[in-house]
Amino acid sequence: MTIIAIRGSGIAATGCAHILAGAGFRVAIEERRRPSVPTIMLSDPALRLIRGVFDRPDLFADQPRVKRRLVAWGGAPVMLPHDAALASEEQVQAALPSIAAFEAGPIDFTIHAASPARLGDMHIFGERNAIAAKVTLRDPACIEEARIEAVATGWLYLVPAEPGFGWLLGVGGSVDGLLGKSALIAPVVDAIGATSTPFPAAPRLQLPLHGDDWLACGTGALGFDPICGDGTAQSVREAILAAAVVMAMADGGDRAALLTHYRSMLIAAMRRHLLLCARFYANGGQGGWWRAQHDALMEGHHICTGLLARLPEPRFLLDGFRLAPRQVAA
Repeated sequence: MTIIAIRGSGIAATGCAHILAGAGFRVAIEERRRPSVPTIMLSDPALRLIRGVFDRPDLFADQPRVKRRLVAWGGAPVMLPHDAALASEEQVQAALPSIAAFEAGPIDFTIHAASPARLGDMHIFGERNAIAAKVTLRDPACIEEARIEAVATGWLYLVPAEPGFGWLLGVGGSVDGLLGKSALIAPVVDAIGATSTPFPAAPRLQLPLHGDDWLACGTGALGFDPICGDGTAQSVREAILAAAVVMAMADGGDRAALLTHYRSMLIAAMRRHLLLCARFYANGGQGGWWRAQHDALMEGHHICTGLLARLPEPRFLLDGFRLAPRQVAA
């Protein structure tokens, strides 16, 4: 196995390509663009993952940072410490190394790192979209502060952008409609600019996740609810695992066992995410919208539990960018 096709242009596709090219594989990239996310909060764990994959220990060290988080979620506002770098998706992509597309002949294996892969069905756990809008910040203190607020029919998330401005994410309705119910965020924002087109905010899982000669990765495999703030880190973790599976198969490893391991790890990640999200949606509000989203998340958790029950225990462990057999207890 020497020629790997990667379809996508996000961080999962770039990470897969970088790892595989560094291991001596020829990579054929087919870019698939989608509307970029205006801002991403990169937590320290996410930064460590990205810096490790691309061997850039200082990557995004000069980006603005959020230092605290003010949360009103089913109760009185609470100030919490926070530490994350801010960057647009375009800035993230521009900072990562580009991999020259290889004019390949026959492809040995394909990584679908963009949605839709059109190789199965995308299962969506809930009915909600998000809308992003650029806003003017009234309060200078907000330049280093994120605010998140649950309202009757959805939630709002405010993060700073360049001085004097911020990005406001609205989930569950229009930004204006959600702000009309807001007590925490509405007083500190003004002059809403153009809004994005709605994009999915409910968790989603592609099934199947692989075939004999392909696997899904990144947004082609999973989509996380932005409430968790872990989507970028998850895409990087998937890129590492996908590349490790490809390398292990190329080394003569058991293809079926390796692909089954990949499937198990991604379904388990989605199961954990669904339970985490369900806790948020159980506490955000008492109305019908909140109950419907919580119930859909728990139904997804039940589905993932059933899928995992039919799969064997994981047989491999990641050691850097490689998979090693897991030691079986006697």
